Amino acid sequence: MRLSSLFLGLAVVAVVTGAVSAQVVGQGSTVRHHRETVEDDTAQQVLQAEQAIAKKDFPPAEKMLLDVTGKDPNNYVAWFDLGYIYNATDRSTEAIQAYRKSIDANPKVFEANLNLGILLADAHDPEAAKFLRAATELKPTARPEEGWYRAWLMLGHVLESSNPDEAIAAFQKAAKYHPKDPEPYLSAGMLLEKQKQYTQAAAEYQKAAGLDPKSKEALAGLVNSYSQAKQVPEAEQALRKFLALDPNNATAHIQLGRLLAAQQKWADAATELEAGLHLQPGDEEAERQLADIYMQEKQVALAVPHIQAALQRDPNDATLHHTLGQAYIEQKNLAGAHQELVTAIGLDPKLAEAYGDLAFVASEEKNYLLVLKALAARAQYLPETPITYFLRATAYDHLHDAQDATANYHKFLEAANGRFPDQEWQAKHRLIAIEPKK
Repeated sequence: MRLSSLFLGLAVVAVVTGAVSAQVVGQGSTVRHHRETVEDDTAQQVLQAEQAIAKKDFPPAEKMLLDVTGKDPNNYVAWFDLGYIYNATDRSTEAIQAYRKSIDANPKVFEANLNLGILLADAHDPEAAKFLRAATELKPTARPEEGWYRAWLMLGHVLESSNPDEAIAAFQKAAKYHPKDPEPYLSAGMLLEKQKQYTQAAAEYQKAAGLDPKSKEALAGLVNSYSQAKQVPEAEQALRKFLALDPNNATAHIQLGRLLAAQQKWADAATELEAGLHLQPGDEEAERQLADIYMQEKQVALAVPHIQAALQRDPNDATLHHTLGQAYIEQKNLAGAHQELVTAIGLDPKLAEAYGDLAFVASEEKNYLLVLKALAARAQYLPETPITYFLRATAYDHLHDAQDATANYHKFLEAANGRFPDQEWQAKHRLIAIEPKK
């Protein structure tokens, strides 16, 4: 989108000796103030050209104005009107040249500086800022508040990349001249957000949302700023307002699910993530998060399809295979768990927790040599726990290695300290049976 498209309704003013005529461009309408006096033939020619411009009869107007500038190269009014014609007929290069000549002849005309600044901005010419700054220091011929608003707003957009601090200040200046327009607050908020000034960005977005409660841009900015500032309840509130405006926005549902999960509102989080995935299937991260929530809430049957869906998109993800293995353990699907855990370890031999889970599965399968092998691998990465001591002790016990079984039962009892009463009872009774009598 051309930057100048932001400025429909812009006043374009030509000042003639002894009088003022104003052209107001916007929505295809032209308004002209009557001239008070005409002092010479040149001024008469300019007047006739402007009357033709008012009727959008550009060719004769252009011809008359070129005749004027040929005779009077410093006639800034004629050059200004030519700039207007060239811009209206999509000849931006010629328009820029004409406005430059108008400003060279008279640098104190607000509208010439503003129009040139806009055209240069459209051309991505860094000199645009020079003329827009000049415009902010001049007085518009008509509707000064509106003119200054547009000049400051356009200057802010031009400076966004090169001087963000000055751009923010320009947007804030624009807001003073047009306090009921959300645009400068939105623009300032976006720039502050990019600079990671999230609290200040949220304040600007809040002003924009107050002026336009249906602005999805303002609400989205509030969500992002509050989220980055760790103001989770505020982000949730803004996101709910956003979804009220756009209930089929999958990304918003997923983001709300994540915010709710951050507040440990698990059931509501799952509902929102499910809604987002229904609207937009294939979000692997959302599938993972939903699976994690269901696993945490012991709703394993609901978790499994989401883990499997994520694995279809990323079959070499060791963590997903490990999680599916854990889900199968909960479902007492030992064969499935064994396969998934072995696959996970094959993909990532340093996935320490998977070795512990594999040791548990192997123990249930009475594969005691695998129990010992898995626990030995785990011990390379993680410290022992009461359960690893117990699994190792029972494995040695079943393999009739009384010495190693006895040693590990004692380590288990020391580490357990009353937290695992059933296993502690079993360990004590096995020690009575296998420990050599003193």
